[in-house]
Amino acid sequence: MENETRMEHGGAIFLILLILVILEIIWSWKNDKKVYETKDTLANLAIFAGFQMSKVFLFGFQYATMSYLAQFALLQLKINAWVFLISFIAVDFMYYWYHRYSHKIKFLWAFHLVHHSSLFMNLTVSYRLNWLSALLTPFVVAPLILIGLPFELVAVSFGLNLLYQFFLHTEAVGKLGFIEGILATPSAHRVHHGSNEDYIDKNFGGVLMIWDRMFGTYQPETEKPTYGITTGFISNNPLVLIFKGFYDYFKGKMDYKG
Repeated sequence: MENETRMEHGGAIFLILLILVILEIIWSWKNDKKVYETKDTLANLAIFAGFQMSKVFLFGFQYATMSYLAQFALLQLKINAWVFLISFIAVDFMYYWYHRYSHKIKFLWAFHLVHHSSLFMNLTVSYRLNWLSALLTPFVVAPLILIGLPFELVAVSFGLNLLYQFFLHTEAVGKLGFIEGILATPSAHRVHHGSNEDYIDKNFGGVLMIWDRMFGTYQPETEKPTYGITTGFISNNPLVLIFKGFYDYFKGKMDYKG
């Protein structure tokens, strides 16, 4: 029964996201924004499908690793609303540093490269995620589990963090006034995806922008971003996009930014 409920919720969320993608395509077409390109979008959808499959295959690894770490927790915090709120904020803090180091450490950039490889910014780009990234997640949140935050809440918070970021990958939403610099917004995330000199390695926050403000990586959108990595177009082949970062890493050729 629980699995059926989870599948129903997942199906409802997927339907909502699909409707938003369709609405964005209509918006782009009617306003001649050209934020979608057929081959790029098909690559995004193929990568999304592979990512969903990888989550299924790697779920056991993630669950086993996090539950094992929970045995060594310093505290045993019970699941309640306050602990969930703490978990959500703590996960966002950890995500900031994980995301920031993913742009600085070449091994982590090998995983993250695919997300920055598109020359476009639209909602389908949000799930341009590496199929092997689930291998890293338990270790990213390990400190929180070892402190005593329930690994179930940590996992849910991480998932919600990624879901929130879906809405950031769009040009259909302009600046959001006083929210800019407090929450991650489409404008702030367009900056993050820009390969403009002033935009590189900026705005790493998943939900909150306060971490970027605190640690000196916040950059407001001041000019139209040029998307993609600094060396330009890679490929529309999903396999090439997924594995290029690893190939370049082992060849010592990662002399580019995104």
